[in-house]
Amino acid sequence: MLDRICEMYPEESFLKADGFDEAIIGVDTSTMRLIYSITKCIELLIKTDGMEEDEAVEFFEFNTR
Repeated sequence: MLDRICEMYPEESFLKADGFDEAIIGVDTSTMRLIYSITKCIELLIKTDGMEEDEAVEFFEFNTR
């Protein structure tokens, strides 16, 4: 999805959250910000960092608020 977004908006420079490229689901064209799926972010934390679901949710909420 990120590759497609970059192709559609080659003049834009997007701020990305490291390690969450697979969780990108779109772009807000009014602010030109990437949109992430919270569910996919949690799944990535579980899969890549070996966290339990409750740990991943807590980590995500603490680090993104």
